[in-house]
Amino acid sequence: MSAQLKHFDAYAKTLDDFRVRTTSGGLVTIISTCIIIVLFFVQLQYYLSTDVTQVLFVDTSRQEKMNITIDIRYPSLPCSYLTLDAMDVSGDTQTDVTHNLYKTRLDLNGQPIENEMVKVVLQPLKVSNVTSTESTTVSACESCYGAESPTQKCCPTCDDVKTAYRVKGWSLNPSGVLQCVREGQAIGMSSNGSDANEGCRIHGHLEVNKVAGNFHVAPGQSFQQHHIHVHSLQNLRLNLLNTSHRIDDLTFGESFPHQVNPLSGTQQMTKEGAVLFHYYVKVVPSTYVFLNRTEIRTNQYSVTKHRRVIQNMADASTHQLPGTFFTYEISAIMVKFVEQRRSLAHFLTTLCALIGGVFTVSSLIDAFLYRGSCLIQKKLDIGKAT
Repeated sequence: MSAQLKHFDAYAKTLDDFRVRTTSGGLVTIISTCIIIVLFFVQLQYYLSTDVTQVLFVDTSRQEKMNITIDIRYPSLPCSYLTLDAMDVSGDTQTDVTHNLYKTRLDLNGQPIENEMVKVVLQPLKVSNVTSTESTTVSACESCYGAESPTQKCCPTCDDVKTAYRVKGWSLNPSGVLQCVREGQAIGMSSNGSDANEGCRIHGHLEVNKVAGNFHVAPGQSFQQHHIHVHSLQNLRLNLLNTSHRIDDLTFGESFPHQVNPLSGTQQMTKEGAVLFHYYVKVVPSTYVFLNRTEIRTNQYSVTKHRRVIQNMADASTHQLPGTFFTYEISAIMVKFVEQRRSLAHFLTTLCALIGGVFTVSSLIDAFLYRGSCLIQKKLDIGKAT
């Protein structure tokens, strides 16, 4: 029985007397061993990493709100010139969006100006049904400059005057408003151009309805007039409207690992002065599921850029204002990222294939070198004999 099994032995053993050890064989063995060790650690590192799979499906979730993180710097525009507004297709218009958004005055080197106006918190836009106790923050009852109403008889702050004018649908020239002059919010009021030597950083979080819409940063005081969004450019120094900007961060929701935000870290610099920069953003709802099965519901986006030089302020009548405009749409397709551990069986089979492949190739190389050296040695011996 034992003798019959020997006929099936595919691994016949060579006698020690017939084994030949060569220098080339030793060199090939050392090199192949190093290659096997390197490939082993590379494969081990790949096995220990997390595999992320992507699944596409129709988004049927009902997320009513979407959080937008904004961090934009305007190196050549004072904060007093800029207004940020947002609106969407549902009809929800938020004029001079202020909740969780901040303006920080910058010098021409991009550093915050160290005074009481370093960081200005933009207050939420008041609605017309506020009570007099809600709108009055100090005891003095200051004038609303003709915009008084039964619900708002006093305007102790510049924001109160702006609110009263928006309710009336009137344009406001803040340079003639005592409260705005006192608080340093009179747009373009500087006659000597001292405010021109400033920049502005707008940063914070903006919460909007999860429907198609837009938000923009543009010069001039914004207000609603007959259900039309209007920017008042009165008393602005038009030669200072350089809308060059740098977007440090722009995300639609919470960030997840390896996410790419196309607009974060980009800049648009121009020497042409007043330019309309328009970004058309396609927002893709996304879900990221971690190994511990916790998940993040957020969004990715792609963007298309457009720019137009505003030759004169007459273009404002055709709704072409200098500034930075972001128009976004929500995709109906959701992307789901799922973290998974890599298969141990796949790791072992791949490892065996790598080791076997390197061993086989090195055996062929060793055989080629050995046969070649034998043939050369044989020819040398023949040459010596003759």
